[in-house]
Amino acid sequence: MDKADFYARARHDLTGPLAGIVVVEATTTWAGPMAGCILADFGATVIKVEHPEGEIMRRVPPFIPGTRLSVMHEVVNRNKQNLSLSLKEPEGRDVFLKLCKNADVVIENFKPGTLAGWGVGYEDLRAIKSDIVYVSISGFGQFGPYSDRPGYDPIAQNFTGWSSLNGEPGGGPTKAPTFLGDDLAGLHAALGAMGALRHRDQTGEGQHVDIALVDGLIFQSNGQLTIGALGLASERWGNQFAIAAPVNAYVCTDGRVYTGVLLDSHWRSFCEHIGRHEIAGLTGVERIQRREELDQLLAAWCVVRSTSAVVDTLNALGLAVTRVNSFAEAAQDVHIKTRDMLQPTTLSDGVEAPLTGPAAKFSRTPIRVRTPAPPLGEHTEPLLGGLGYSQAEIAELRRRRII
Repeated sequence: MDKADFYARARHDLTGPLAGIVVVEATTTWAGPMAGCILADFGATVIKVEHPEGEIMRRVPPFIPGTRLSVMHEVVNRNKQNLSLSLKEPEGRDVFLKLCKNADVVIENFKPGTLAGWGVGYEDLRAIKSDIVYVSISGFGQFGPYSDRPGYDPIAQNFTGWSSLNGEPGGGPTKAPTFLGDDLAGLHAALGAMGALRHRDQTGEGQHVDIALVDGLIFQSNGQLTIGALGLASERWGNQFAIAAPVNAYVCTDGRVYTGVLLDSHWRSFCEHIGRHEIAGLTGVERIQRREELDQLLAAWCVVRSTSAVVDTLNALGLAVTRVNSFAEAAQDVHIKTRDMLQPTTLSDGVEAPLTGPAAKFSRTPIRVRTPAPPLGEHTEPLLGGLGYSQAEIAELRRRRII
């Protein structure tokens, strides 16, 4: 399909499918901001409430060249408004409660009980707005024997068993190179918020949505927890694939490709192409039994060819294959650019940078990076003014470092 055909019926008068939804986000680091990022990308008005000193992600390298703006902060906090506010102080709590009276969703990712201790937990919000959707993200969840433990992404990866399967056979446990547990928790938090909003719209009832990093990782681990509970073996496969063979990353004359064979029909096509008719009839089970032999066969075929030759040939045969790219190489690929996964954005200091674009594509209500991550407290005065605070009251809050 041509890109223009996909968006032929697009509307351009809405920010996205969640236009009109108001989200208050009291978060830090990655999982909570990611949930807010998804909802903001989808068109919701997301107000990030940030401590007046600024959260840690503003100070985490790498920085966008020519600026002191953190890449990760800019990517995960775009499309949001920013209110600087200390929730620990009674005056800050009062501002937060007033702000949430007009909100549909609240997202927080502090240690369980923290916000309740400050007077802005779910029960506090529910008392002033019964239909509020309150999303809490934490390492181990709001209840359970470990719910009071601090839990960050690598802790979740290692607690759940995920790290035990990552890496090469014979190696030790290896965490993911990205914040996988945080990303999945943020994704499930956004899904949970939308599910709860659907229920609210049908019944008028709000609710508390509990998202744990460990639960998100376990849910997305292809049934590994069930496999473990049944006492079945889980193996570390590295670049190979448990349910198919041959599959691997193969060396070529100018790099590597990743490819493999899942379907018997694809195996027959490949064998006929290389003239190995005597093994063309091997079934998937038989190929798995002869994994090492067939892996070496495919490796030998690739090693004397360029990556482009391998990709072109195997694609023509119907096999799935790709050059193994770095992120820098992927960023230059025409497909990535056509899919709008890099969107030129003028940042708050005037520098333009290619920010990672939203994953979902909506044909009727397109979404994009609309605004950069705002400077700390950029929207504090207009937001407080909208809540009825006078200029004198705002000045006093600033003097006392509440904002």
